[in-house]
Amino acid sequence: MGPRTALILLLLSWLGPLQGQQHHLVEYMERRLAALEERLAQCQDQSSRHAAELRDFKNKMLPLLEVAEKEREALRTEADTISGRVDRLEREVDYLETQNPALPCVEVDEKVTGGPGTKGKGRRNEKYDMITDCGYTISQVRSMKILKRFGGPAGLWTKDPLGPAEKIYVLDGTQNDTAFVFPRLRDFTLAMAARKASRVRVPFPWVGTGQLVYGGFLYYARRPPGGPGGGGELQNTLQLIKFHLANRTVVDSSVFPAEGLIPPYGLTADTYIDLAADEEGLWAVYATREDDRHLCLAKLDPQTLDTEQQWDTPCPRENAEAAFVICGTLYVVYNTRPASRARIQCSFDASGTLTPERAALPYFPRRYGAHASLRYNPRERQLYAWDDGYQIVYKLEMRKKEEEV
Repeated sequence: MGPRTALILLLLSWLGPLQGQQHHLVEYMERRLAALEERLAQCQDQSSRHAAELRDFKNKMLPLLEVAEKEREALRTEADTISGRVDRLEREVDYLETQNPALPCVEVDEKVTGGPGTKGKGRRNEKYDMITDCGYTISQVRSMKILKRFGGPAGLWTKDPLGPAEKIYVLDGTQNDTAFVFPRLRDFTLAMAARKASRVRVPFPWVGTGQLVYGGFLYYARRPPGGPGGGGELQNTLQLIKFHLANRTVVDSSVFPAEGLIPPYGLTADTYIDLAADEEGLWAVYATREDDRHLCLAKLDPQTLDTEQQWDTPCPRENAEAAFVICGTLYVVYNTRPASRARIQCSFDASGTLTPERAALPYFPRRYGAHASLRYNPRERQLYAWDDGYQIVYKLEMRKKEEEV
């Protein structure tokens, strides 16, 4: 046997095992492909079954969706109808209220007739001589606009009736020492309003929500050491502070000339003196233990903080929440606890021109809660209200004091 024959036999001995391995590999691949085909067939069957179930579900849901859409439209129509009825009912109630006003809160007693009740210190109860020709009174609260919610439930926001027309002053809280000043109303209404504001810190914290910005000054009541609630010699007094907002200095201060001060508003326990400004100047609303049932009114000199005149008014403290002055007339706003719809139920004209019978007693529009403060702006004839943390603007409609209601 030659070399060539031996080589051929060697190659054949090698190829034999390889052919056997290839055969087994082919059989393995065939089995795997068959298994995959079986699984694909099962998946196809399941997909077909799921598609059929989905079609059946869709066919069942379409009629139900159509019914739900019809019911939604019916409910919307019914809600619109009910809303229209409620609005009409409110208009009718407002009309009935204007046609049947509440009796004016006038009590004929020694306080009105000039009897012994007028002997309090500094209370002369003389008729006020107007220094302007302002002769208007409120006819109704025409509209309400809620600007935003800023700060806590009690506070004050206002404009300076003698200062820049756009600048906004915000004093949050009943015992604080930092006021926010916004360049314009638009900056105040922004979501991050505090970033747009400058901060003015006063040397002594204010008490209550009776502060006032007038002629570039911040007027506020300070509790001196031993002031109301603190004991000591000055436990029944408060100190008025006149603070220059531009220079940030105290210009003047004076102890308010009334002893035994108590909160003038039965529903606002933190305020002891409520300062107000109108066309005539600076006023103060307060109450004392000498007559703990009624409010008192004082005319102040904005330059010296001296008390020029004082009056005992017939307006009750009970259920009072705030007050303001327009053309020398005090308007007191009353509410209930829990809070409901506020109403002006008592007015007192220091000049004697507006009689209680001619005074309108309007309701305020629907709102959130109770007024913590009200500030009248004589330049705009609007009220700036702090209502449970909401800042609100009320537009007022005026008429002559001599006109009948």
